[in-house]
Amino acid sequence: MAKRRNNNNIFDLASLGTPLASSVLKNLPFVIFLGFLGTLYISNIQYAENTMREIKHLEKEISDLRWQYMAEKADLMYNSKQSEVLQRVKGYGLSDSGKKPKKIVVRNDWNLE
Repeated sequence: MAKRRNNNNIFDLASLGTPLASSVLKNLPFVIFLGFLGTLYISNIQYAENTMREIKHLEKEISDLRWQYMAEKADLMYNSKQSEVLQRVKGYGLSDSGKKPKKIVVRNDWNLE
């Protein structure tokens, strides 16, 4: 009859008696540490790539908003010209007086000191 092994603990590699098994058990914490570092490295790369994608998206959005701002500013400057304002208010019965504006000068005769 063949000798039967006691398989109470399947993770008991030292019972196998091979030098490889004892070496694996001895270095298992280091292997787990290396696995943790590998996982950390991969997650860091993923985070950096996602951050770069977000930065590119925000740069494109800023560029689009800058162009929109410049277009609105140009429209505002055109529509606020005196000739354009006069054309728009003619429909309301308003017109230019044709007189030069008067300058109001306030003299400071009070001595408040």
